[in-house]
Amino acid sequence: MEASRQMRFSVILNRHGGTLRTLDVDDLAARIANTLEQAGHEVSTHIVEGKGIVDAIEEAVSGECDVVMVGGGDGTVSCAAGKLKDSDKVLAILPAGTMNLFARSLRIPLDLDEAVEVFAQGEVREVDLASANDRIFVHQFSIGLHAKLIRLREKDNFDSRLGKMWASVRAGFRAFFSPPRMKIGLTLDEGEERLMATAGVGVTNNLFGEGHLPYADEPDRGVLGVYVTRTRRKRDMVWLALNMLLGRWKSNQQVDVHEARTVTLRLLSRHERFGCAMDGELCDLETETVLHIHPRALKVLTPPPEA
Repeated sequence: MEASRQMRFSVILNRHGGTLRTLDVDDLAARIANTLEQAGHEVSTHIVEGKGIVDAIEEAVSGECDVVMVGGGDGTVSCAAGKLKDSDKVLAILPAGTMNLFARSLRIPLDLDEAVEVFAQGEVREVDLASANDRIFVHQFSIGLHAKLIRLREKDNFDSRLGKMWASVRAGFRAFFSPPRMKIGLTLDEGEERLMATAGVGVTNNLFGEGHLPYADEPDRGVLGVYVTRTRRKRDMVWLALNMLLGRWKSNQQVDVHEARTVTLRLLSRHERFGCAMDGELCDLETETVLHIHPRALKVLTPPPEA
């Protein structure tokens, strides 16, 4: 389905979400409305703060719009995706986070104004979602190393996208040179449980592509990517970090890579010591987590093929 026909857009901007906190959000909302209306679409804009984002998304989902456009960080996108799962409404993602990995997977331009221009003439595509104990995520669920990095980063002070990136670098050095130690049980699909010691596990919505930042090249392949860190030695952690930055997964000897449709992750160490992260947000970790892929469960607005 193409967006060249007239569509009704409900635009929801989280004033304090992602990079929007550093922008004139009212001016951005006006530019969005102008671009979409010039293309013949109907637009309603809603600027919200904090927990108001949930109410605004739920109201849009229950309303008569065709497209719900959200602007904010990863938490905002995940919230919207969970509300729109298996619905007839379409999600348009304004890339206002730090890394915008899900938006990159969908080939959405990272410039906000360019993204809106694409949405005005884009196409609707069905892509996959994933869940951890029934909680939806669009990019990644992780325990151990990545969750520790986020926890350390959140202790830092930053008020911009660049500041957050530098805080991530500093936290990364600390996490990689003092990695966590966990014992886990891992079951892929209907296979036998494998017991192992690791510094971290990541389960992703489709496998990461090669040679770039960690995001999926095929967001509708219908599998979970499972990444298990093999090493806990500090010298090997340097190679792990370098390979991750360069997007080397197939040749990365520090990580075992698997794919499955269902993953059961059982933590044999004290789970309260570690916590988990979903789409960059820290969450409580349960002793057992069951993860599923939900093929083509989300309709998204993406660039037209010629773009």
